[in-house]
Amino acid sequence: MTYFDLGARSRKVTTAQPEAQLWFDRGLNWLYGFNHEEAIACFETALMADPDCVMAHWGIAHCIGPNYNKQWEFFSPEEKVAALDRAHLALKQAAAVADRVTPAEHAMLMALAARFPTDPAIEDYGPWNDTFADEMRKVHAAFPTDLDVTALFAEALMNRTPWKLWDLEAGGPAEGASTVEAQAALERAFSNDPAAWDHPGLLHMYIHLLEMSPTPERALRHGDRLVDLVPDSGHLVHMATHIDVLCGDYQNVIWRNLRAAAVDRKYFDHAGGENFYTIYRIHNLHFVIYGAMFLARPTTALAAAEALRDTLPEPVVRYMPEFFEAFIGMKLHVLVRFGRWQDILDEPFPTDPALYLNTTALLHYARTVALANLGRLDEARAEGDAFATAQRAVPEDWMMFNNPCSAVLLVAEQMMLGELAYKSGQTEAGLEHLRTAVRLDDGMLYDEPWGWMQPSRHALGALLMDAGQYAEAEAVYRADLGLDQTLPRPCQHPRNVWSLHGLDECLRRRDETVERRHVRLQLDQAVARAEVPIRSSCYCRSKKVAA
Repeated sequence: MTYFDLGARSRKVTTAQPEAQLWFDRGLNWLYGFNHEEAIACFETALMADPDCVMAHWGIAHCIGPNYNKQWEFFSPEEKVAALDRAHLALKQAAAVADRVTPAEHAMLMALAARFPTDPAIEDYGPWNDTFADEMRKVHAAFPTDLDVTALFAEALMNRTPWKLWDLEAGGPAEGASTVEAQAALERAFSNDPAAWDHPGLLHMYIHLLEMSPTPERALRHGDRLVDLVPDSGHLVHMATHIDVLCGDYQNVIWRNLRAAAVDRKYFDHAGGENFYTIYRIHNLHFVIYGAMFLARPTTALAAAEALRDTLPEPVVRYMPEFFEAFIGMKLHVLVRFGRWQDILDEPFPTDPALYLNTTALLHYARTVALANLGRLDEARAEGDAFATAQRAVPEDWMMFNNPCSAVLLVAEQMMLGELAYKSGQTEAGLEHLRTAVRLDDGMLYDEPWGWMQPSRHALGALLMDAGQYAEAEAVYRADLGLDQTLPRPCQHPRNVWSLHGLDECLRRRDETVERRHVRLQLDQAVARAEVPIRSSCYCRSKKVAA
């Protein structure tokens, strides 16, 4: 078959074999798209054409190590042994013929050697990440206009503190992170060399760098450029949506991720699902669900949730349950979002609860919420007890991307208790549980999408409105929309239809007219794209008001 279309990016390396050059370029572009397993396969093919291709050995060593989404601590002990053995072998083979390569290639190879310890049993790999960043700083100083060096240098800096580049509360770079240095290197490349705008590694790193920042919109152009640059790298087609979602462009979130999912289907047909890249295929569909929920499009969200389940048949879940299983229950978030109470009760429990631990707990949560909203309070309390048992069974090392499933389930617990108490007539107790859910939701590690799919403020605001506490509800909606300084920028959800509806109603109730005109313009646009009528920020509210 024709190989994947990975765009035009090429780095001329030391080899006399065109076939080695071709497969090296393919590997490098997969590397920039975070498909490290396929990149290694390409570098291995390059070595079949030219066993002395130093940069193909370099590529294998680079890809076998940690990356922004899989740090050393996520490697199993067996994986660490195998990765270090493979890396050291590749580096040794490269060093044996390193005297014939260019100065830049030699410098990149020598820097990479500093990344890998010899003892896989060490507890803290941080010093090796730091040393590698230090060595890449020297390489970048020697070759400041080499775009690949700049991309790899920025990545090395960011991998010192992955997903912790910014202090969200302070609104600035995180203490001890190399955020400012990485940003300066990347922005210098974009300012000085037009070719940087055609470099997938630079664009990819810049999006990750800015998504947690106070100004994610600065990466909008970079995301737009990256979408079409490497056509068959689904992850790169998707990456712009990390910025789109932060800027309230939920339509782009949907269609770009659907496009990425279609692209990645080609890779599934090529390599199957028992590989780490399945995380990225899941990620596309997860994002579709998230965007569709903000747009009030249940048909799109449910279709994506079903596609996500299809992406994760049982053998694939068993391959890596600590990363994959949490996504099986995404449909439940959609059903709660759209108040499909009976559909929740009709949802079957997993046939293998020992495997689907998080899904089982999440279904008990959803059933509690559904039964409470249907007025079947005794049954709801029994489901709440079952949730508590299932919650305790979820292993601490099972993850929803960056957050432990246990942390996400703490939000579910407070949401569930809040709904149950409120529907039982304990208004203030219910609202206090929801306020606690908001605090827990705010306290989770940054993720995109967030591990808790319906912002907890949407339920709190709805029940505050239901209780007639409009002043607090207005503050809740303003925070969610990013109209005040309550929340860090990455925690805001600009222009979402649910909070716009709530804020509009609050403004109407106090006869505010000036701001309401502006809010209403945004609300009318958001409602025009919604598939369902918007009557409240959450279906848990009894006293609903049409938009």
